[in-house]
Amino acid sequence: MANDPADILVVDDDLSMREMLEVMLTSEGYSVECAEDGTKAIQMLKKKEYDLIICDIRMGTVGGLAVLREAKKLWPESVVIMISAFATTETAVKAMKGGAYDYIPKPFRVDEVKQTIRNALESRTLEKERELLDAELRRTFHFGRIVGNSPAMMNIYNTIKQVADTRANVLITGESGTGKELIARAIHENSSRHDKPFTVIHCAGITDTLMESELFGHRKGAFTGAIEHKKGLLEVSAGGTVFLDEIAELTPIIQVKLLRVVQEKTFKPVGETRDVEVDIRIISATNKSLEDEVIAGNFREDLFYRLNVIHIHVPPLRERKEDLPALAQHFLEKYAREMGKSIHKLSTYALDMLSRYDFPGNVRELENMIERSVALSKTNIILPESLVLSTYKRAERAPGRENDLSYDIPPSGLDLDAVLADVERGYLVKAMEMTGGVKQKAAELLGISAESFRYRFDKYKTGSSIRERSKER
Repeated sequence: MANDPADILVVDDDLSMREMLEVMLTSEGYSVECAEDGTKAIQMLKKKEYDLIICDIRMGTVGGLAVLREAKKLWPESVVIMISAFATTETAVKAMKGGAYDYIPKPFRVDEVKQTIRNALESRTLEKERELLDAELRRTFHFGRIVGNSPAMMNIYNTIKQVADTRANVLITGESGTGKELIARAIHENSSRHDKPFTVIHCAGITDTLMESELFGHRKGAFTGAIEHKKGLLEVSAGGTVFLDEIAELTPIIQVKLLRVVQEKTFKPVGETRDVEVDIRIISATNKSLEDEVIAGNFREDLFYRLNVIHIHVPPLRERKEDLPALAQHFLEKYAREMGKSIHKLSTYALDMLSRYDFPGNVRELENMIERSVALSKTNIILPESLVLSTYKRAERAPGRENDLSYDIPPSGLDLDAVLADVERGYLVKAMEMTGGVKQKAAELLGISAESFRYRFDKYKTGSSIRERSKER
């Protein structure tokens, strides 16, 4: 039941530590069981699922990392917190890669452990609720391969439902990579034309002669190379939907001929004297402002009004970040399935990293990023190091910083871990100086959690070089 106490398994070969944690957690209202070593813990895990597991790392023959692996194998949703008096960066990385929620060095403050446990259990509850909500949303709002439940996408879904079964032409605008073609397909698939052709025509980079032949077809002998009669894409799409992508790139000559198709549903193939009637629904898309193109004289005003009967604007991903987790999970599941990999989710830190990125390439860039991460990942969870952000975008977000670091490698080589540690230490010191020694504010300045800051701060022992001029908050 929802009000049942959380089940917690404590695994530690130190009797005093087990007893202390058992008393502390029981007093907090949790249901607690203990195991004196890794072997006993694995036996207990095979019989029962626990909401949370607190496990020491160094324990005789079967260590904490082995318990972590078995727990995640048997119960992927169980949250695991690792503890150790022998904390090292290498061990911490192994634990986090293995799926641990957090890594706490001994000795620890009781109030910190309590708060970490509360946060861990809350994250587990929120994750379950999110999965249920996502499943419900997928059932309720399913338009082909479109993913997203932000207010902007909900409005688009409503518009699709309203206009799908009409004959009205639709103009879809939005930056490159936002999914304009998916919107067009959703309109077609939810219309009475869904069993007829959906034809995509890219309007950019094609000469007038070739475009005219592709759209309208030609008669044998109409021009050099026309050795047989050929139906155009408009004619073979009869009864269906034609999607004109990058409509702003059409030349004036083709715009004139397209206007007649839109107005009268007739056209003449190249070299033909008789009109051909065609019943098609036209959906067009552009990443430009057609109004500006009309004002500049690059696009016919009458054609613009004919195409822009219904206007749907798809916002860039940076303006609907609430859709990012669902989109990332969708692509992860898609490519994990295609590649035959057992990767279930993105780590919290990976999602946090993505949420701080503006995605100049929008959903297309996110998909490419997740596909690459799935291909290279060696764990069952996507970690931040497998995500590669656009280099030019990072430079844009931090102007003037691109040359701050030297990337020269001496002939004798270098210690990359040491170099990265120096960079991290430098930022920790600078953040503490800028915030007057207030760790909470320093953590916010660096965009990391207070717990993560504390761990890094203690690891580098930077406290001795910084005078903390005010108390922690």
